Amino acid sequence: MEITDIRVRRVTTEGKLRAYVTVTFDNVFVVHNVKVIEGKNGAFIAMPSRKTKSGEYKDVAHPISSDFRGLLQDRILVEYKNTPEDLEMVQ
Repeated sequence: MEITDIRVRRVTTEGKLRAYVTVTFDNVFVVHNVKVIEGKNGAFIAMPSRKTKSGEYKDVAHPISSDFRGLLQDRILVEYKNTPEDLEMVQ
């Protein structure tokens, strides 16, 4: 599976959320709302999730292997760092 497109939408909130990302795979499958979060040890990604009736958050889509998760996170963070801060800001 190849990552064929990554689109970054930076946000201007005061919290730890830095951007929403859309990732396209093989030009045929897209995942919206991957989040870039600023943590204590640097930025990381959080997969799209929804809140269950019990109040827990469950990922809607996520990588199966840690190797692919690492690859996905690396590619997203490179694109995030290369996206100008004033481009496509969302509040």
